[in-house]
Amino acid sequence: MTGVDPAKDASGSDIQAVQRVGQICSLFGPHTAELTAADVAGRLGLNRTTAYRYCASLVTAGILERGHRRGTFVLGGLMLQLGMHALERRRVVKVAPPYLAELTATVGMTTVLAVWGARGPVVALVNEDVSRTVLVTVHAGSELDLSSAQMRVFLACQDEQAFARVTADVSDARRAELEAGVHMARRNGYSIATPSVGLFTAAAPIFDDYGICATIALLGADQMADLSYGSPALTKLLMTAAALSDEMGGGQERRRVAHL
Repeated sequence: MTGVDPAKDASGSDIQAVQRVGQICSLFGPHTAELTAADVAGRLGLNRTTAYRYCASLVTAGILERGHRRGTFVLGGLMLQLGMHALERRRVVKVAPPYLAELTATVGMTTVLAVWGARGPVVALVNEDVSRTVLVTVHAGSELDLSSAQMRVFLACQDEQAFARVTADVSDARRAELEAGVHMARRNGYSIATPSVGLFTAAAPIFDDYGICATIALLGADQMADLSYGSPALTKLLMTAAALSDEMGGGQERRRVAHL
């Protein structure tokens, strides 16, 4: 009797359905709490009836729930449960809070911990600097884009396949710009970026014994902030990243990457 290869046994339509579920779930985020079937159809190029059938089926599975407004859908309890389990697996999220608090208190800036998500860095923890008149912050759960210092640091410590995935749909000019930023992050061991006018981020990698597990970053709006090499703020950021790496068991990996 010949065994059946599960991979070959799966039909193309089944695989497409799984991919579609992932695409629908990825539409939700900190600024997109609710979506209608029409929203899903428009963003994914689906027929409205098909989009509604997918959403209704996901409600049955607990992946989505009906929203408060008529005809809307929100992420369901199963996604919350899975998200909590996924974060609990990232030990760095449990270890990092006191490090972020100390860093914020020392440099007077909001500090951010990001982990690698499905398509790039995702904000896991934020420690806000409330000592200033203007609060500069970012929402936990935010997916950081190609202009972020955290993206450059992550890609500097990963293989070429990760770079290819995140730049698959970007212009040649944008890809070249990111490649230059990744090269600088790899050479320096940190990255500084200005994702929008008046804002800056400075990020450094955190390692465990498997490689990079997170990035820690400073977020500010003071254009006069000194982030030159050897400055107090940048030095404290790098020291905090190193201390976190040591606690995560990645001190040796950190030193190995530093000598590449």
